[in-house]
Amino acid sequence: MKQNENPQTTGSKQKRVMVAMSGGVDSSVAAGLMVEAGYDVIGFTMKLRDATPEEMGGQKGSCCSPDDLMDARVACDALGIPHYVVDYREVFKAEVIDPFAESYLNGRTPNPCVNCNDKVKFAPLLERAKALGADYLVTGHYAQIKENAQGQKALFRGADPEKDQSYFLFGMSQEALDMTLFPLGHMVKDEVREQAQRMGLPNWDKADSEDICFVPQGNYAEVIEKVVGEDKVPQSGPIIDLQGNQVGMHNGLHHYTIGQRRGVGVSTGERVYVVDIKPETRTLVVGSSESLLAQGLKALNCRFRDQRSLIGMKDVIAQIRYRNRGVEAQLISRGEVAEVYFTKPQSAVTPGQAVVFYQDDEVIGGGWIEESITGESL
Repeated sequence: MKQNENPQTTGSKQKRVMVAMSGGVDSSVAAGLMVEAGYDVIGFTMKLRDATPEEMGGQKGSCCSPDDLMDARVACDALGIPHYVVDYREVFKAEVIDPFAESYLNGRTPNPCVNCNDKVKFAPLLERAKALGADYLVTGHYAQIKENAQGQKALFRGADPEKDQSYFLFGMSQEALDMTLFPLGHMVKDEVREQAQRMGLPNWDKADSEDICFVPQGNYAEVIEKVVGEDKVPQSGPIIDLQGNQVGMHNGLHHYTIGQRRGVGVSTGERVYVVDIKPETRTLVVGSSESLLAQGLKALNCRFRDQRSLIGMKDVIAQIRYRNRGVEAQLISRGEVAEVYFTKPQSAVTPGQAVVFYQDDEVIGGGWIEESITGESL
């Protein structure tokens, strides 16, 4: 384990850690590094859902699938540490799956991984770690916890720009930051696999998670129909252009998201994209790629690390989706409501997604996109 000033890379035989084990190579290596650092290590897995018919037929999901429970146990056996599994299926459904479906029906595109980390994983895991007498909770996230300029533990981007997961973690409380260790934060993925192979972990070459865990085949609409009942899902409605002309019919708004081009089902001779979703009239609005550009956004339910960030204007890097490195922007915050103005227009600003604010790779806060802002930026 790399030794430096970060608390997550210093070990003590007297200290106990609980490692959140997903069954993937990342959490397995995180556990292995803590064993090698001399900690008393406990592996802990949350059972979040049941097997889907596809998985029962041999097609694995992305993460948190039933097969992953076995992979976590095998990894713990290889490391010689105890492994516990606790049932969190009801919590996961109530806090992640149901809001995911409801959000889509309301014309939004949610990011369930943020909600999962915020509402399902960290708070319950911290409580369980305390109950087991652990000094720290350890996960395999690619993010870093370091002291910021104010001398507080704060969340920073992971060293691997392709794997950085700080975007998903903006909701971490100060208590969580103080008690959580991210041993992989300073590593890149190739290093992690090399470490896994060196440790003799059987899952060292396991494929990375890509899909949302409860949508393993990427069919969001099918999942939504199962959650709420197909008879309760609004079906077809008009597709209109920006001038209000009807150009087609859609087969249910839950099949679409802002910025989508493929599968829109409109033939105008030019490429058209979904630019707006209006659930109140079951209307899908399409337009050109230029019509997707926004000068900024409005965000609600914002949280900030420092109380001084709650009010006023500041320069930030605003990241509007996971696969996005962010753009320079001006943030105007008014408590839990914020307006963000980009220095360069951004495409497909999507209601329901998280927007996360950075300064020098430190996460200073984040919120939920309510709507895009068009017109001149500041």
